[in-house]
Amino acid sequence: MPPDFTLRPATQADCEAVRTLVFSVLADYDLRVDPKTTDADLFDLEGHYAQRGGCFDVVTDAAGQIIGSVGLQPQGEGLCELRKMYLHPQYRGLGIGKALLQHALTRATALGFTEVRLETAAVLKEAVRMYEKAGFERYEPEHCAARCDAAYRLRLPSDV
Repeated sequence: MPPDFTLRPATQADCEAVRTLVFSVLADYDLRVDPKTTDADLFDLEGHYAQRGGCFDVVTDAAGQIIGSVGLQPQGEGLCELRKMYLHPQYRGLGIGKALLQHALTRATALGFTEVRLETAAVLKEAVRMYEKAGFERYEPEHCAARCDAAYRLRLPSDV
């Protein structure tokens, strides 16, 4: 993480700031917010992530404002979903997104996951490029969230 930024676990107190970040980025790309289903996790970060064996982390700037987020939500034996990886537009191009993704993959391995999946919208071109560059491969899931039109997965290296 660049020096003026901090990565830390999110708490329930961060829910509103994370929702503001995520919903504003979605609006920038004309993607629909869905607080009753796809985005319900943003109203209970601890319950949807840490309490289920995953994690949800935020990036803060020097003033302590949340400017980025990423979550790992368990989905079954060895499988997690990379969720809510968003970065405020003002902070893109500084290497924060790449550092955030690498952090998430390292945490996924440490938490015992062997595969990471994600759903995204093709309109999020920068994110799609970053995922593909990190080795994620496209696949066809049984179901995608309403605003998503692409799914990716990455098998994590095993520590044998």
